Amino acid sequence: MGRQLYETEPLFRRTLDECDAILRPLDVPLLDLLYPEAEEPDTGLLDQTLYTQPALFALEYALAELWRSWGIKPDAVMGHSAGEYAAACTAGVFGLEDGLKLIATRGRLMQTRCKTSDMMTLPVGETAALELIAPFAEEVSIAAINGPSSVVISGTHRAMEELAAALVDSDVKARSLSVSHASHSAMMEPMLAEFEQVASSITYAKPRIPLCSNVTGETATERITPTYWVQHVRQPVRFATGIQTLYNQGFETFLEIGPKPALLGMARQCLPAGVGTWLPSLREGQADWR
Repeated sequence: MGRQLYETEPLFRRTLDECDAILRPLDVPLLDLLYPEAEEPDTGLLDQTLYTQPALFALEYALAELWRSWGIKPDAVMGHSAGEYAAACTAGVFGLEDGLKLIATRGRLMQTRCKTSDMMTLPVGETAALELIAPFAEEVSIAAINGPSSVVISGTHRAMEELAAALVDSDVKARSLSVSHASHSAMMEPMLAEFEQVASSITYAKPRIPLCSNVTGETATERITPTYWVQHVRQPVRFATGIQTLYNQGFETFLEIGPKPALLGMARQCLPAGVGTWLPSLREGQADWR
């Protein structure tokens, strides 16, 4: 993830080095995870939640800083789930050290306090998804609304297996996601109290750049409180609403900040055909500089 940029772009390297120094006391060896001596990273470690989330935050923040150093400055920012932490840091909601502390705590508590569970995508809208999960309402939640016909659900292994079996004979083609923990669901309840304590220790400021919220789908312009980040762990990601909000405000150029273009395809589905300019930062199998 961004190895060529790390080797060739001084600002990108300095930013990741700074993130590494902040994360080491939090038991996250960032650079060892991203750029080990072996040519290929140990994806087994990077796939662990306690490492995935701070690693993505650091990469996304470093990319945003690199773009800004070239004069590419956002008029608004939005994340998706853990990506909202990097977006909020870019918007000045909290400083880099506080942001890394918060996201590292989120990943650690999610992995150590919450039971393993499942997530699945459904090619339906929110209303239809609610009807499908109604028989399992105590164990299955909507985790994200990514488009008009794209919903992610989260829940216990048992309930998700039963739901998947019930969908086999229907026209709904569900797809399981390769995850260990069902974020944005009731499965996160065991971590919330301790996470709120850490969130309450962070210093927050009013966004310097408009931040489109995952929780509401609307632009946040006032100071975001610790309670918001607790809600963010538990409530569904309203990505589709956020894209529509930005479009209604006149935004038509979207630059994805991440290791690959995972969100652009979903975002396109939220707007009329032919609308928007959709730009990735990095692509797998393609030189970073390009």
